[in-house]
Amino acid sequence: MQTAIEILKPGLASTIQDAGRWGYQAFGVPVSGAVDDFSLQFANLLVGNSPEKAGIEFMLLGPAIKFHCPTFIAVTGGSCQPALNQKQIELNRAYQVAAGDVLTFKPMKQGRFGYLAVAGGIKTPAILASRSTTSRLQLGGLKGKLLADGDFLPLQLTYQLASLQWRHCDLPVQTPTKELQLRFIKGPQWASFSTAAQEMFCQQQFQISTQADRMGYRLSGSKLPIPANSMLSEGTVTGNVQITRSGQPIVLLADRQTAGGYPVIGTICAVDLPLLVQAGMKQRLRFQEISVADATKLLRQRIQFLQQLAATFQRQRYQLPIGPQQIAGQRIAQLFEA
Repeated sequence: MQTAIEILKPGLASTIQDAGRWGYQAFGVPVSGAVDDFSLQFANLLVGNSPEKAGIEFMLLGPAIKFHCPTFIAVTGGSCQPALNQKQIELNRAYQVAAGDVLTFKPMKQGRFGYLAVAGGIKTPAILASRSTTSRLQLGGLKGKLLADGDFLPLQLTYQLASLQWRHCDLPVQTPTKELQLRFIKGPQWASFSTAAQEMFCQQQFQISTQADRMGYRLSGSKLPIPANSMLSEGTVTGNVQITRSGQPIVLLADRQTAGGYPVIGTICAVDLPLLVQAGMKQRLRFQEISVADATKLLRQRIQFLQQLAATFQRQRYQLPIGPQQIAGQRIAQLFEA
C-alpha cells in the first residue's frame, strides 16, 4: 500500500503550498506559500498538523483525488463543495478517509481559493526549507509545476486516534457585501503622495479587476496622482499596495516579485488579506487607515484564536475510542496488508 494520494483530475491552478519560503528574498527567490495563509493554517490545525505543513491549494475548482492509504483530511477556504465518495462533506471539519476513497469538488459558489490538508502533510522534497510551489520559476512542490493527472503525492505516514474526526469549527460566514472594507497601515512612500492622492486612496471606491492571480490583484478606480520623483527598487511585502505609473493600485500577494520600484502607499493588514484574496471579480472595496499598533493587535488576536482552538482540540483528544491499543491495531493491520 502506497502512502500517497493520486491526482485523478487537477482542477484549476492546483499546487502544493505551505507557510512559504522565507529568508531568500534577498537572493531573488519569492516567498510563495498559501495565498490565504489563514485557511491553510486552519486546515492543518484540524488534522493535527503544525501550521507550516504542506497541503494543496486550488483556485475556483478543486482536484479529484484518490487516497492510497488511510488518513485524515480537512478542507477550508472558499465554498468549494467537497464530496467524499460522492457524498457531500463539510468545510472546516476533519474527516477520516480509507484507502480507495475519492475526494471531488464542484465549482466554488463563493470565494476563490480552497485548501486541502492531510494528516502529517505532503512530503515532496523541500527546497530552500519549503515545499511551496512557485510555478513561474518551476521551483518547489512537485517539479515546480501545477498538479496534473496521474501525479502521486507522498504523505507522512501517521497513526492518529479516531477521535480526530470530531474536530470542527464553525467559522463566521463571510457573506458578500456591496463594499469590502480593507484596513491598511501607511506605506514607506505615503508621504511622497500629495494630500489629494492620499484622500482619494482612502475615500474612493476601488474594484478588483480581471488581472488577479497569486502574484497580485490589480484594482481599478479613479487614477491617483503619482509622486514626481523616481525611487530606487526596494524589497516587497505581502499586502503592499503599489501605485503604478498609470495611477492604479496593485496589491502584492504570495508570488510577488522580490523587489519593486513602484511607490507603496500602504500595506493591507495581515488579518484582512484573506478577505481580499477570497473576494470575487469586480468586488468593490474601500481602504481604511489604522495604526501599526492596531494592526498588530488584530494579528495577535487571530494567532490567539488559533492557539485557543488548538488547546480545545487537545482536550477533546480523549473522546472514544482511545488508547495505545488502537494505534497498535492500525500498525498490525498494515503488516497483514503488506
